[in-house]
Amino acid sequence: MNFIEKIFQRLSRDPDSRVLQEVRETGLVGVTAAELLSQTRSARSFIRKSGLKKGDRCGLLAHNGFRWAAMDLALMAEGIIVVPLYSRQAPGELVNMLKDCGASMIICGDDSLRAGIRENWPENTPALKTFDEIFATPASSEIGDEAGSLKDSDVITIIYTSGTSGEPKGVMLNIGNVTFMLASTGMRLDQLMAGSTATIPDRVFHYLPFCFAGSWILLLSCLSRNSLLSISTDLNKLADELKTAAPQYCLNVPALLERIRTGVEGQIAQKPGLIQAIYRNGKAAWLRRFEGKPAGMGSIWLALANTLIFASVKKKIGPNLKALICGSAPLAKETQLFFQMLGISVLQVYGLTETTAICTMDDPRDYTPGRVGPAIPGIEMKLGEGDEVLVRGPNIFAGYWNKPEATAGTMTGEWFRTGDQGEIDEKGNWAIIGRIKNLIILNSGHNIAPEPIEEKVLFNLPGAQQCVVMGNGRSFLTALITGDVTPGTGG
Repeated sequence: MNFIEKIFQRLSRDPDSRVLQEVRETGLVGVTAAELLSQTRSARSFIRKSGLKKGDRCGLLAHNGFRWAAMDLALMAEGIIVVPLYSRQAPGELVNMLKDCGASMIICGDDSLRAGIRENWPENTPALKTFDEIFATPASSEIGDEAGSLKDSDVITIIYTSGTSGEPKGVMLNIGNVTFMLASTGMRLDQLMAGSTATIPDRVFHYLPFCFAGSWILLLSCLSRNSLLSISTDLNKLADELKTAAPQYCLNVPALLERIRTGVEGQIAQKPGLIQAIYRNGKAAWLRRFEGKPAGMGSIWLALANTLIFASVKKKIGPNLKALICGSAPLAKETQLFFQMLGISVLQVYGLTETTAICTMDDPRDYTPGRVGPAIPGIEMKLGEGDEVLVRGPNIFAGYWNKPEATAGTMTGEWFRTGDQGEIDEKGNWAIIGRIKNLIILNSGHNIAPEPIEEKVLFNLPGAQQCVVMGNGRSFLTALITGDVTPGTGG
């Protein structure tokens, strides 16, 4: 049974349960499993009437919402290859991708998104349809909730990624890739939610665009499980939406977690001196205890910090949070430890679009801050030349759309070359320490990954905004730093 059939089966089994809800100004607006299936059938009826056939490419350009999810499921179930697009990206860039994949139709969430495409593609434009037109289609009685005609090798999505070269490439993922990945994510989420009542759905919050691979995998994971996914509709009100959704976990990018940490510590810096001292000494005692060192008299400061500061900060961030899941970019170890100090686990994942979003996932029962967890069961990872991370397994993509040479350039036999430089510890936990193409080679022959240095400089200079380390071919390194780095602004 493929992942689409499993999702339909789960939705059919609990028709009255609310599965998706949008966090709006007026409150939470949601759909039940039965309503989502009904919307999916309407979309499938439209697809069949439109003349789209299996293997055709269809652009999906819309903001996050339950109609996005219904449209995506309908297209995949009909064997149409979905090309999800970022609604905030420049229309001209989106048109280039749509032309590259040979889209037969473009489905837009609203008239403004459709107008942007039409303006930048005035001639020979494929059919442009909006959600309002599609979901007004009555569901045909001939359409059930099946997708059994699809094979594991059938491509179901082309996700465009610029990679390090800046040239957009369409990553093709197939049924087998996603079916495997959802089983893996489900295993980790089961471990995270161990002890929870099975009849009560997981409460999940989501704000990242569904057109990104990792975000999409989380959406499909929630639809596959007993979950209630709350979808953000206003990125400017994330803090309020998070309180409304009251999730047990959510997917994040490091930038948001860094912003929360610096925001909290900035607010504490404005408090009276005693509060600052309790936080500073409590944090130092917690770090000593984390490192296995005796806290000594610091235990008193830690007890005060736990009671007066840490618990209240956690309550403001999310009183029900079991974990913040983080991926897409390197996360500073200091930030991961900050949340752990508050009593919130930050679980890291690592992967690329080409690996169906994920290669490694932290085990919530035993994880190492600063690392991205072990390889997920069923795939293999090893270090290649220059400590490049190589991956093989059922999560490896089917290739780049219409770019066989680019596809071949990323493969060494069955092994996918990630372009990332990594290391692995004795427990099997991986760390990503830089990009192979970013390595600085000193005239001594030493290879230096600049990212860890840049990260450390930014952490110790709170006023700094950007840091770039240079020195290729020289005997020394130079750091170019922007922002307020005058004396006295450092940590």
